[in-house]
Amino acid sequence: MDTMTATIERTPADTIAPAVETPRQKATRYVWAGLRIALGWIFLWAFLDKMFGLGHETPAKNAWINGGSPTKGFLGFGVAGPFEGVYHDIAGAAWADWLFMLGLLGIGAALLLGIGIRIAAVAGGLLLVLMWTAVLPPQNNPVMDDHLIYAGLLAGLALVGAGNTLGLGRAWAKLPLVQRLPWLK
Repeated sequence: MDTMTATIERTPADTIAPAVETPRQKATRYVWAGLRIALGWIFLWAFLDKMFGLGHETPAKNAWINGGSPTKGFLGFGVAGPFEGVYHDIAGAAWADWLFMLGLLGIGAALLLGIGIRIAAVAGGLLLVLMWTAVLPPQNNPVMDDHLIYAGLLAGLALVGAGNTLGLGRAWAKLPLVQRLPWLK
């Protein structure tokens, strides 16, 4: 007796995403997109508040546009732990102010737009881990705090391609430069 075995040809697209998306898969995409947008707003808000002194954490008199330093206050007076001296030394340095503010703006904009998520995840993760080291040990837990949770969230956003839902990720990925350099996704 002959047994016939059917084989199904599968394309790479079939293995990446099913032809029909289930409601659960769709909900998952939107949850990740919502988290991306929320985290993007956290970074962008920090930039706007420090730039313009909107009064939430930064009074207008300490705004960067009014001559204030975005790094001097926290790094000069708010750090503690084994890296305190390092952070005190860079507090208020022009290069540190510029890197910090460009990082906040770039990470926030990338996350909100859904483009460059991989770069935003790496840069944001590095920034967040540095911020975590500035307060070792954290106040509420001997090891864990929100900076590490946000860093993990950034990694998840990059891994699931969260910029493709409610973002410009798909269009960004089609750009010739991004196709030549996929790490720009």
